[in-house]
Amino acid sequence: MAGQVPDPGSGLPPLDETKRILEAALLSASAPLPIAELRKLFDDAIGSDLLRVLLDELRQDYAAAGRPVELLPLASGWRFRTRAEYLPYLERLNPEKPPKYSRAVLETLAIIAYRQPVTRGDIEEIRGVTVATQVIRSLEERGWVDVVGHRDTPGRPALLATTRKFLDDLGLRSLSELPPLEQITSALEEPDVR
Repeated sequence: MAGQVPDPGSGLPPLDETKRILEAALLSASAPLPIAELRKLFDDAIGSDLLRVLLDELRQDYAAAGRPVELLPLASGWRFRTRAEYLPYLERLNPEKPPKYSRAVLETLAIIAYRQPVTRGDIEEIRGVTVATQVIRSLEERGWVDVVGHRDTPGRPALLATTRKFLDDLGLRSLSELPPLEQITSALEEPDVR
């Protein structure tokens, strides 16, 4: 970290104040903020490595204090999120029902997430049934799936993969944090899938 600690004569705030500035920016943000955006707070005078260290310290500060929110590094940046144990109370203020997804949508999403990039034909081969256009469209409209290229075969079928929004919505930094496929399979077998 040598050379990255703000010099007292540089006009940059002390590290404690830098953490408070980061905290304020993240609390006011409506979407995860990547390191590149957070560096703009300090006119790019603070390096990415130091910002990561400060963000991790801030995350630990919130965890140690037992605060009802937590700071998370996600695929597209850092963001604050309410801890899971408080959600039942918060749902009373906003009793919206989460959208229900059909088994076909969930199976298709699981195949894309675990086997990406895949074509519609790959999905149909794995599921053993035709994939309705609306299934793929609903995942694209949600922002969870996108076309990332085309397979170099006759017809040049679109290759589908999950997006950063998919990871963000699940609270993940990367696909390696997805639960084991066996867990997904057992969840799909439950009668009331949402």
